[in-house]
Amino acid sequence: MKKAMLWKKVEGKKVICNLCARKCILDNGQLGFCLVRKNINGTLYSLNYGKLIAAGPDPIEKKPLYHFLPASCSFSIASAGCNFRCAFCQNWEISQVYREGLASEIVGEEYTPKQIVDLTLKFGCKAISYTYTEPTIFFEFAYDVAKLAVKKKIANTFVTNGYMTPEAIKKIAKYLHAATVDFKGNANLDFYRKFSLVPDIQPIFDSLLEMKKRKIFIEITNLVVPKVGDKEKDLKKLVKWIVDNLGNDIPFHLLRFFPHYKMSNLEPTPIEKLLKLAKITEEEGLNYVYIGNVPGIDKENTYCPKCGNLLIERSGFYSRIVGLDKKGRCNKCGYKPNIVLKVKFK
Repeated sequence: MKKAMLWKKVEGKKVICNLCARKCILDNGQLGFCLVRKNINGTLYSLNYGKLIAAGPDPIEKKPLYHFLPASCSFSIASAGCNFRCAFCQNWEISQVYREGLASEIVGEEYTPKQIVDLTLKFGCKAISYTYTEPTIFFEFAYDVAKLAVKKKIANTFVTNGYMTPEAIKKIAKYLHAATVDFKGNANLDFYRKFSLVPDIQPIFDSLLEMKKRKIFIEITNLVVPKVGDKEKDLKKLVKWIVDNLGNDIPFHLLRFFPHYKMSNLEPTPIEKLLKLAKITEEEGLNYVYIGNVPGIDKENTYCPKCGNLLIERSGFYSRIVGLDKKGRCNKCGYKPNIVLKVKFK
């Protein structure tokens, strides 16, 4: 347990949490929606500090980050809990462990920030990824790890639902180098309200703008849920916003849905649907469009937007840089794509 960041007293012993966009107002003894932040006598505490349910190396492509330190490994860590309640969650056993009554107390193995950094170096990873559950629910630990990591020239990446406050992004921006922001259901508001219990999705767009402002490298994923979250008009609206506000070089991943948790009645997203949506996304102006959770189709590789040269070849989580020179330029036409091969530490 550790005193939380980003909160303030509002009246008496009540506090407001300013970490995620829910901005929970908590009476003394009350837990936030995430169930891992608690008001104790007028002070907000993070209950899960250093309590990790996952800690190990991954290919960075698993995040997925296709354009940030490609063909490298990232040390992944996670704490249990979430500030969403997605009915389709693939990691619900850890994200919803408290809501589903699978644990009556905070779960996880104890780690210190130094131990995480030492393990990252031991495994030869170039980055640490805060992933599997929502990083903001273990923000204090992530912040301390990230701050220590940069001293060792280790990059930091979030895999996030984006539902954090601009204040949270400002706080960690100095140490956060990249983020994968996960949309669901083509960013349809009704879908979010019904299947993730999220009242408004504007904070996600605000987060993306703040990340851009802070020069955090961005990739975007979009989980396509058949029948209830696969409308083409919603995708076009989302892509237009990305092109208009972030540019057309943002890597965009369309993810295949698989039945799980409380939505096991649906079928997996048809591959034909994903291919159609990928074509629409490209027609709407994005240069780098990928399909995830479907190995073996030619929507994993990265090609030069200018000449079509193969830049990065992928198969599942395995990747190989084949068409970039040491400065990150296409070795055929000299074009410099939106790919980070090396992080510049301040």
